[in-house]
Amino acid sequence: MDKSLSVIIGCILLCFLWTGCKETKVTLGKDISFQKEENIHYGNDPEQVMDLYIPHQELSKKKDVFIIIHGGGWRGGDKSQLTFFTLSMMKKFPDYIFVNLNYRLATATSSGLPNQTDDIENAVQYVEKKLNYNPKFILLGNSAGGHLSMLYAYHFDAEKRVKAVVNIVGPSDLSDPGFEKYVDYSFVKNYLVNPKAVAPGMSAISFASPISWVNSASVPTLSYYGNRDQVIPLSQKRRLDSVFTQNKVNHESYEFNGGHLDWDKAPNDQFLIDKIAGFIRHSVK
Repeated sequence: MDKSLSVIIGCILLCFLWTGCKETKVTLGKDISFQKEENIHYGNDPEQVMDLYIPHQELSKKKDVFIIIHGGGWRGGDKSQLTFFTLSMMKKFPDYIFVNLNYRLATATSSGLPNQTDDIENAVQYVEKKLNYNPKFILLGNSAGGHLSMLYAYHFDAEKRVKAVVNIVGPSDLSDPGFEKYVDYSFVKNYLVNPKAVAPGMSAISFASPISWVNSASVPTLSYYGNRDQVIPLSQKRRLDSVFTQNKVNHESYEFNGGHLDWDKAPNDQFLIDKIAGFIRHSVK
């Protein structure tokens, strides 16, 4: 065989093998499968990427969307940390679209807020445009992602697209003395918020605290906190529950046995997923 022809055939085979291994379908059991698109750019920054999972079932039916938001202290973490949990959620909610979101991480020279809530807004708009309809959105985040889910839903969601929040070990009141023991609190206090975004007479810490923005129109929220969490103390749960009760907001909150990273370990993970299922069934209209 001609040497140049051999090289061409070899290149074709390599390309075929590469594209063949790039799996675009996720199968999670009988009659449960999703089309997967990874690292979709929803903005111009390299960090503004998402993984998108669209169920194959009843493709003509308009489906609602879970947006999954990772933690990491606002300046770390990655969507890959929640891939397994996202798949577990997809198995429980096979009729929902799922977005696993990365966002711009905060630094001493680039504030997290409002960049990160802007990223949620940009992701929501991207998904709406791609689907060509207006779904209901449910935000689910852990730690900093739980905080961002609440903050966006209670304050930045001007179009009221978000219908519910699942807050997992998210700080709700950044002025809580218990939270001030957080090892990176000096960064939160000095760099998390762009001062230009804060209205006169309001502190940056108050601006960044989800409880500051809760009112009677706030969306239903399910919260999950650890009873041995050394990062986000249970006082955050109590403060959030109190504000919800005062404003008559539909909410549920639960405690799990463990520390900050134990919420997705058995049996805590399945307990949470089951509670989310009941919460969504009764609270999202």
